[in-house]
Parts: sequence; structure tokens; C-alpha cells
Amino acid sequence: MAYDDALFQLGMDLTRSSTAQKEDHYETVRVLEPDERKDFFIERDGVKFAGTHLIVDLFGAKRLDDIKHIERTLKRCVDAAGATLLHVHLHHFTPNGGVSGVAVLSESHISIHSWPEADYAALDIFMCGEAKPHLAIDVLRKDFDADNVVVKEHLRGKELHHAKWQAAASKTAPYRMGKVRAKKAA
Repeated sequence: MAYDDALFQLGMDLTRSSTAQKEDHYETVRVLEPDERKDFFIERDGVKFAGTHLIVDLFGAKRLDDIKHIERTLKRCVDAAGATLLHVHLHHFTPNGGVSGVAVLSESHISIHSWPEADYAALDIFMCGEAKPHLAIDVLRKDFDADNVVVKEHLRGKELHHAKWQAAASKTAPYRMGKVRAKKAA
């Protein structure tokens, strides 16, 4: 019983199946040609890096317990940033109604965890390639009607030495077309 109570407190109900229980353990992915890839390294103002990681805090935000609204908002963020959506997975917690989840992108991800009882949400937006993650900020501000939005930026991988970037780039080419069967973590 204590085990059930602990899962209930985490928002998991053992009497109902969750989306995680229904997911496939295998996924077919297509290997892209070099000119199709959208997850390449970036060079801006003479600095080479893997991608832009934004840490976003929403204060005084609304509709943080509305899972359908959150999914639509994440999709609007992806569109605004010019990114490519692969999958959205969200989980509704009980009893407070908070939502935790991720939009998986070709260029990386957008994740969210909300505390509707505090009108607060924490988000990560990490994108590489030509995606423009900063364009998602106005979507978040507007769609959640946030009183205050705090954004911190980190350029991931900028500390890598130039020679390492060249070696990494050479390891990723050439790409081939075809299908591979990737095993998902259980």
C-alpha cells in the first residue's frame, strides 16, 4: 500500500495504464543525408558551439494545468523557432495538476515542468542548427499570459577546442539513406 501511495503522490495511478506503458520499445528512424540534417554545429560571432540552451522561468503564468493547451503551446514554440517536431510526450500529475514533459526535436528538445498552484513553470529550450530558440520566448509569454519571464542562455559545447570540432564533424559524415532499428530504453 505504501508503494501505491508513493506512486499516487508522484501523479501515477496504478489502476490506469499510462502512456509510458503503451509506448513501443522500438522505433524506426531514417538516417539523413548531410544536406537534410538540421542538428549541425553553429558558428556565431566567431564562436563555434553545439547549440543554444535557454533556461526559462515563467512567473505569474496561467493554464499550467491544461495539458492540451501546453501541447499546443510547445508546438507553436517549435514552429516559431523553425525547428522540426518529432514527438511530444506530456504527463499530468495529481492532485495539483502540474504537467511535465518534452517536445523532442530534430534539433534537440523543449521540456516543461509546471506548478499551477504557484503559477510557475520551468522550461528548457535546447536547439542546434539553424533553429532560433529565442523566438519561442514570446510564444510562451503570450500563451501562458506570464507576468514575468526570466531567460538565461548557455552556448553548449563552446569550450571544445577547434580541433575537436573538426574531428567531430568528420565522424558524422558521410550519411546514408536507409532505415535503422533503434532500441529505446525500457
